[in-house]
Amino acid sequence: MRKCKKIMQKNYLNKGIFIIIAVLCIFPFIDPPIALFAGFILSFTIGNPFKKKTSKLTKFLLQASVVGLGFGMNFEEALEVGKSGLLFTAASIILTLGFGLLLGKIFKTERNTSILVSSGTAICGGSAIAAMTPIIDADEEETSISLSIIFLLNSIALFIFPVLGHLLFMTQEQFGLWAAIAIHDTSSVVGASQKYGDIALHIATTVKLERALWIIPLSLITAIIHKSNGSKISIPYFIFLYIVAMLINTYVPAIQTIGPSVVWISKRGLTLTLFLIGAGLTKEALKKIGVKPLLQGIILWIFISVLSLSVILYV
Repeated sequence: MRKCKKIMQKNYLNKGIFIIIAVLCIFPFIDPPIALFAGFILSFTIGNPFKKKTSKLTKFLLQASVVGLGFGMNFEEALEVGKSGLLFTAASIILTLGFGLLLGKIFKTERNTSILVSSGTAICGGSAIAAMTPIIDADEEETSISLSIIFLLNSIALFIFPVLGHLLFMTQEQFGLWAAIAIHDTSSVVGASQKYGDIALHIATTVKLERALWIIPLSLITAIIHKSNGSKISIPYFIFLYIVAMLINTYVPAIQTIGPSVVWISKRGLTLTLFLIGAGLTKEALKKIGVKPLLQGIILWIFISVLSLSVILYV
């Protein structure tokens, strides 16, 4: 009886700690990298007492926050950014996918894992993996390994990219484009660029979401190759809501007065999202990562990071 009581008290304490830290992430004095790191620490010490609930909340909060950022964007300016980065985006995706699959063959990585890691690096991290999983009929372990690799490297990027950007004296425009191309997941792209500056945030968000739309043709081509006509293709519909938000902010003057408040709330929402993402990484998931898939992910990430940086700075 006493033992059960102690366990219950511990559970209540863990839940209380989790909620307090989550609430603190809403306040402006907590930066995105700190929120992510706090999630890590919590996951590896007391664990995530709301694991099932936070998994669903993370996805919703990320999408809602990204849509909210649209209320701080000008559609015409975003269109220009999208046009200028279209060729660069297409070339980087094709090169990353091709090189990733080649690395998979060299390291003899399991085929499905290789496809998922390459897709996640080339397009938009976890979203691309989620879209590709049913199409190639990947099992739970293959998906878990791929997500863990992408998430681990994605998290490292959130910490080191702003530092590297300042060391290389990159402008906000240059950094925003680099972050959108070289960082895997939308959450960390926004987190890193938000830390670098508002202009970097606007460019990074626009280019990254344009990049995410490539999930659709990639999914269709993969479905044809794998002859999985019955497979579901996951379309990131929230991107279209982001475009709607930009249109409203650009052409409806009455909304422009509340735009800055919506953007501020969205930025805090993204910081909270990063905390929840950090809290979702478990020891068990890390243990499943093999050396070959991890090496493939690291080399592929360095490849696209260095290549895109060279083009941005010197071409």
